[in-house]
Amino acid sequence: MRTRTAALVVTAAASVLAWGELVHWRSSRRGFPPSGGGDSSPGRRREAVVILGFGNRGSRINLVNRYRVRAALRSRSADTDSLLVLCGGAVAGTVPEADLLAAHARALGYRGRVALDRESRTTWENVRNAIPYLEDADEIKIVSNSLHAEKARIHLARMRPDLAARLRRADEHRFGELVLVKPFAAIRGLWELRGARRSVAP
Repeated sequence: MRTRTAALVVTAAASVLAWGELVHWRSSRRGFPPSGGGDSSPGRRREAVVILGFGNRGSRINLVNRYRVRAALRSRSADTDSLLVLCGGAVAGTVPEADLLAAHARALGYRGRVALDRESRTTWENVRNAIPYLEDADEIKIVSNSLHAEKARIHLARMRPDLAARLRRADEHRFGELVLVKPFAAIRGLWELRGARRSVAP
């Protein structure tokens, strides 16, 4: 009896984790222009990689924000002039999320260009405040968990369809990464995506 119960528990847990992975995988592939986005003109390309901050208590960067920085750095294209656009005010703590993201990127060896949005407190504000840094980019990548990034792409398409046409996929989703977090992020993300698709403004 105990063996059967344990097997059921393991099966249920595995199903939940697999569901979280599937939801994130599907979301990571939505909200892009049919052509894949970007400008096909010759020459050195410019890309903007936008990192959406996560509520960070205290002055040390948390697990989720560390993951987002790693995902952003691996999302950069080779032989491209990259700009990291780091978004997030002091929503849950005393230090702006943008500053924590920037410091961690430097700690991981990034020496490229950085733009900071220290004021935003919502995803809509993240996108709105990032727009001035996106104007000159040939390609735009938005990094967060997959559903949050999709929500930001919806906002960008509403605010600036011309910039949304330059969206490209980031490398934020990898199988097995933050696997225990994904089911919770999926539940919250699906609810927020439902609202984002219905609303015109925050």
